[in-house]
Amino acid sequence: MMVLKGKKILIGISGSIAAYKIPIIVRLLMKEGAEVQIIMTPAARDFVTPLTLSTLSKRPVLTEPFNPVDGTWNSHVDMGNWADLMLIAPASATTLGKMAAGIADNLLVTTYLAAVCPVFFAPAMDLDMFQHPSTQRNISTLLSYGNQMIAPREGELASGLCGAGRLEEPEVILEVIRDFFKGNQSWAGKKVLITAGPTVEPIDPVRYISNYSSGKMGYALAEEALKRGAEVTLVSGPVQINAPSGVNLIKVQTARQMLQACDTVFDDSNLLIMTAAVADFRVSDVSGSKIKKQAGIDTPALKLVENPDIVKTLSSHRKTGQYIMGFALETDNEVANAQSKLSSKGMDAIALNSLNDPGAGYGTDTNKVTLIHKSGVSYTSALESKSVIAGRVLDFIEETIVNP
Repeated sequence: MMVLKGKKILIGISGSIAAYKIPIIVRLLMKEGAEVQIIMTPAARDFVTPLTLSTLSKRPVLTEPFNPVDGTWNSHVDMGNWADLMLIAPASATTLGKMAAGIADNLLVTTYLAAVCPVFFAPAMDLDMFQHPSTQRNISTLLSYGNQMIAPREGELASGLCGAGRLEEPEVILEVIRDFFKGNQSWAGKKVLITAGPTVEPIDPVRYISNYSSGKMGYALAEEALKRGAEVTLVSGPVQINAPSGVNLIKVQTARQMLQACDTVFDDSNLLIMTAAVADFRVSDVSGSKIKKQAGIDTPALKLVENPDIVKTLSSHRKTGQYIMGFALETDNEVANAQSKLSSKGMDAIALNSLNDPGAGYGTDTNKVTLIHKSGVSYTSALESKSVIAGRVLDFIEETIVNP
């Protein structure tokens, strides 16, 4: 599950207020099992301390070509050969200019010039500085060298202006690095069917039964599968999210519509990932007109009937080699209930969400999952962004397909 375990990451920090985010990036990389070495420009020390970074990275932070006390040389050549990946973040306008022009007047740039590994740079500066022709020319030059940019996002800047220039968030930078080491075509040739969002079961023309599902987890999984080269069909209930470019999107409303849509593509799919929050019940007799309150008449009772169990129905006619993962949102006896669903519905694996975990579940941008395979193999994540969790889920599927 730890794609970065043992990977050697060299981080170069230049002078920018955005340097305050780098300790978070270091901590995330260390949790993933990476080895981290940090180089700072002299200006960077004004924004974040070497003590903080060395404590987190468990390595001395280097700022000068040699130790002024004993003359020990901090070899930029050795570091450039040591790293599996170099990340320069934040990359200030000054550092971008020096990198593009080969001005090797500090340890960070000399190490960059000696690096034989892939280099990612993440600019951070004020809006007008980022948009200046010289900065854009330097970025174009660095891209032409084969370096890869982690583009700044738009938002409020230190100056008070709003626009492009904010250093990308640590969790996104981590995901970029993880994606690089995973390889972006590991699912090439696979056909993946993903369900997402709620289903909506009508009561009358203006009312319905549904749930709080936002669809964010399913859409994140669709995007992650696309990144890995899969052909993705996304069957989605009504959500307020744009589907990732490249998916085959099938929009549905009810559970029965979702089953019908899945049934048309399931036989040709290698994997089914069922994240949709399907309503267990529907109204047996949907009113053709709006149900109105009427004085002296009792409140109408809704007669409910069971909806079809989509996963169980599909797994009943699965072909050899098809892999099925479901999701279970539980509030009590979480693991036991998830394991019961895993076996009773004929799935290979299940992802357990607990509403008892703050920040996980419906409507959030974060999630925490326990992944359980039918063989007993399991993995529990930390609370992470749903895009990161999507990577965890697909990694788990890869591992349990190979080692069921």
